[in-house]
Amino acid sequence: MGSPVFSYIHWHPDPELFRIGGLGVRYYSLLFAAGIIIAYLLLKKSLLQQKIPVAVLDKLLIYVVIGTFLGARLGHCLFYEPGYYLHHPLEIFIPWSSTTEGIRFTGYQGLASHGAALGILLSAWIYARKYHFPYMVILDTIAPYIPLAGAVIRLGNLFNSEIIGRPTRVPWAFVFDRVDQVPRHPAQLYESICYFALFLFLYRYSLRKKTTQQKGLLFSLLLTILFSIRFLLEFFKADQEAFEAGMLINMGQLLSLPLIAAGIILLFQRKKLFGA
Repeated sequence: MGSPVFSYIHWHPDPELFRIGGLGVRYYSLLFAAGIIIAYLLLKKSLLQQKIPVAVLDKLLIYVVIGTFLGARLGHCLFYEPGYYLHHPLEIFIPWSSTTEGIRFTGYQGLASHGAALGILLSAWIYARKYHFPYMVILDTIAPYIPLAGAVIRLGNLFNSEIIGRPTRVPWAFVFDRVDQVPRHPAQLYESICYFALFLFLYRYSLRKKTTQQKGLLFSLLLTILFSIRFLLEFFKADQEAFEAGMLINMGQLLSLPLIAAGIILLFQRKKLFGA
């Protein structure tokens, strides 16, 4: 027999923490910002401890934040809903829609972490070219803190009752009351916990050598481990889009495979590329 229904965690928080006029402030938005700010502050502290100049960090933050958002937004639109946004291109970047009641602020309905990863890579490359800074040093510098930001952002997905898990009878199952009454894996929590553990691992590993001496190690470990985690945890998630029904592996897993491969190749080619 399965566990009694009352043993499950019924999850039904209002995604909006408060409203300012007609604008709702969501937990997701606050946690997204908090994840980036916490990662930035810890990175700054780490650089100070290593006696590495932090003057460049503020500008790098601007590049990375812009790259993260643009990449995440474009990634969602291109990977998950290309047909819709091909016919509604303005909605890619306009956070409101027109209704019979007037203009309604909707926020951005969809951000993809794989797109965010590509946005970070591109923005860091642009920064490196503009300021003549070693590209791989930048990637190694920020690598431990990316999963920390991701861990906090996944809690925002939990408050939104999105990226929910598959049905299950495990005692810690969540019933997302805003979705249905089916006990499900709290996939957002699984991912948040795993990302936080990866942050601790990479941070501890980063203490062995200065960031400037890592020569791609931290970044290659990040790519390999983070997207391996993502690939495996997708098996616990419900399909995010209708087109994923019946697929052997879903879109998140398909997008993870080339990034895992890139991480493994970089890990074993570091000596050839950087003399590691």
